[in-house]
Amino acid sequence: MSADQAASEHPHPRPASAATGAGRIIVVGAGHAGIEAALAALRVGRGKAGGPRVTLLTQRLDRVGEMSCNPAIGGLGKGQLVREIDALGGAMGSLADQSGIAFRMLNTRKGGAVRAPRCQSDRHRYRELAGELVAGTEGLELRQAQVVGLCVEEQGRVSAAAGKDGAGRLRVSGVRLGDGTSLAAEAVILTTGTFLGARMHCGETSAAGGRLGEAAHGGISQDLKRLGLPLGRLKTGTPPRLEASSLDFDKLAVQLGDSRPRPFSFATDTTGAFPVLSQRPCHITWTNAATHELIRANLHRAPMYAGRIDGAGPRYCPSVEDKVVRFADRERHQVFLEPEGLETSAIYANGISSSLPKEIQQEFVHTIVGLERARFLHHGYAVEYDFVQPAALDPTLALAKVPGLFLAGQINGTSGYEEAAAQGLLAGANAALWLTGQEPFLLARHEAYCGVLIDDLVVSQPSEPYRMFTSRAEYRLLLRQDDADRRLVPRAAEVGLASIEQEQRLAHRMAAIEALNAVLGTLRVDGKSAVQYLRRPQVGLVQLLAEHPSLAACAPDWDVIETVENDCKYAGYIDRQRDTVARLARQEATVIPASMDYATLKGLGTEAREKLAASCPRTLGAASRVEGVRPPDVALLAVHLAARA
Repeated sequence: MSADQAASEHPHPRPASAATGAGRIIVVGAGHAGIEAALAALRVGRGKAGGPRVTLLTQRLDRVGEMSCNPAIGGLGKGQLVREIDALGGAMGSLADQSGIAFRMLNTRKGGAVRAPRCQSDRHRYRELAGELVAGTEGLELRQAQVVGLCVEEQGRVSAAAGKDGAGRLRVSGVRLGDGTSLAAEAVILTTGTFLGARMHCGETSAAGGRLGEAAHGGISQDLKRLGLPLGRLKTGTPPRLEASSLDFDKLAVQLGDSRPRPFSFATDTTGAFPVLSQRPCHITWTNAATHELIRANLHRAPMYAGRIDGAGPRYCPSVEDKVVRFADRERHQVFLEPEGLETSAIYANGISSSLPKEIQQEFVHTIVGLERARFLHHGYAVEYDFVQPAALDPTLALAKVPGLFLAGQINGTSGYEEAAAQGLLAGANAALWLTGQEPFLLARHEAYCGVLIDDLVVSQPSEPYRMFTSRAEYRLLLRQDDADRRLVPRAAEVGLASIEQEQRLAHRMAAIEALNAVLGTLRVDGKSAVQYLRRPQVGLVQLLAEHPSLAACAPDWDVIETVENDCKYAGYIDRQRDTVARLARQEATVIPASMDYATLKGLGTEAREKLAASCPRTLGAASRVEGVRPPDVALLAVHLAARA
């Protein structure tokens, strides 16, 4: 079931216990997914009869909102997600604005559809602000506890274990804690990150744990297996942290942030004190032949190449060992040296993630220009962890087999803070809607990158961590980062995700957009209307504002200028994409029977037959997005379904 055609009710019946009063939602894990899940569940449930109580559990209260890997928010595809999270009432954009120490708009030389915001963050300030937000949110119970397993209910009986190999109809009824007690709940949202069955690897040594200083969740993995859920293994990694005073910055290229930074959150006032924090540059250097030679000579000591890691790593953020092997013809690889904050001397060496032995890491780092005398604060390491195949999810991020159990973040096979936060927000909202007997909140692919993310997940069986890119969105002209509020605030307000202040802010912005459009409609430049003139590639609205006082009198903010310019420049393309969306809506909604036997379809390609049988897409639209399924395969399937009808 795709978000585009999902039924208007949740796939699971609401628990009887929630019908007579406020049920409880437990969120396991207080990372980026967990924070957004807890806050979204509260927003949706607030003021509603039977609105849920929300409990957020974390192993360490001092690690709420931790940036486990790179100290940055946003990027290509990811920045769009953050803007959408903000439009849906989420916290990530505001936290990034308050903790950012270098802001950049990426792809400014390209079209508006692929531009994306990114910021370097003060890791410690981000975590501090996230902790304060969660602790200060009325109605949210924050507790430090280790979750060691799930409680489930079978035919009205509560069991501390997760059942017998998935037999019988089970629903979640709470969690088991490390102190031997249990905590009851009508819904549980697992946002466990890289902690499920996790092991950390560095050279020949390994230890249980999903992050330095924190234990793994072994019991939860076992319970998920007993519930009959398909689990897999993935790998991620992190690079060394270096002491800033030991680097030779004179040998490094400087990368400055934008001189006029733009925020993630539509609520951030850029006329006041923004950026909030002092800004810091990043620096760039490169690996070289000596670096690569040393790494190749020690590949047998890397856990992945020695056969000690089974999980696949991220294709688009590979370790330096993978780069040297996969791109053997490359003479060098870029290394971004990113400050971790204003009050720390730690430098995050982005681009040289490694799990080689510590002494080898030191040797190869010292071959890099500017890092010859670098001192290590922490060495890099790899983390291998369990994830649940996301095809087991429905579009609400609930597990089809286990009513009341929702998953969000890296447990679903994704990578990245932004992907996790988006999933957390949607899982939290849908858990609360389910408990209060309301229709689910679903976003289609043409409505949001969040919709692309969820739809990609529920029809896939990822063999590597999933990362969002603008290229994954076929309607990206409709999903620009500058108009996320225009697309999503009205939808979010319908279910209580967006605040009245957000609606008022959007109304003010829309009025400013309409006023500027009205003036543009009457202005003529070089014998053409200003709207037509703006469609020239070399012409920008800022230029017109400077040259024509009637436009400047509108005094538009930068975000208004950006939206109006993009609307004008790409009007024809935008209209064509909207026509395509309307035309494909019928195909998207065509249901594929669960009994479909792809082996009997003559003319269907072998790969398509295998992939469709494995993924069991619920609609023709979902089938068209299954990896390995070609347009002719979809056309053949459409003919067959029409004949059956």
